[in-house]
Amino acid sequence: MSIILKASKRDEQGTGASRRLRRAGRVPGILYGGEGAAEQISVDHNEVFHLLRQEAFHASVLAMDIDGKRQTAILRDVQVHPYKQQVLHLDFQRVDATHKIHVKVPLHFVNAEVSPGVKLQGGVASHVMNELDVSCLPGDLPEFIEVDLAALSAGHSLHVSQIRMPEGVEPVLHKGEDPVVAAIVLPRGAKSDEAAGEAASAEAPKK
Repeated sequence: MSIILKASKRDEQGTGASRRLRRAGRVPGILYGGEGAAEQISVDHNEVFHLLRQEAFHASVLAMDIDGKRQTAILRDVQVHPYKQQVLHLDFQRVDATHKIHVKVPLHFVNAEVSPGVKLQGGVASHVMNELDVSCLPGDLPEFIEVDLAALSAGHSLHVSQIRMPEGVEPVLHKGEDPVVAAIVLPRGAKSDEAAGEAASAEAPKK
């Protein structure tokens, strides 16, 4: 998905200048990284407000049109008002097609409803992680990573190492780390079919 974001350079800086921009319906921001100098920019508030509601905007290489000059970047940080529906500031980082980037990518969980743990054992899928830090070239950055829970049984969990990663994408983990991504858990007081069967056999009167 190609997302184009129009922006303008801004010369004035400081709290007062940022307030004036916001009153005019603009959001102050900064574009940094790469070989170029950091640029102070502003974007249309309504446009970026709606883009921020799209999951892909947070995990895509953006085509930034700054006064007619095209640059590629990723969104690094967003500051929003604590109780108003207002975006206060944006940070963007330039990316180079030949250099890998570290980005948090959303996880999409599928097939939980057909897994043995849910369908046969009455369990509930628990999502321990909702996003994963990955390393890849900008051209390989996925909008999301699919996590298939079809084979998961109650009481079992799925780890990062068990996820099928898109080509060219690697999880960013500390040495020896393999965190749990999801699990099928039984409601409190419930037992799996196997455990329930063992309990029934133990309680049955001997002949």
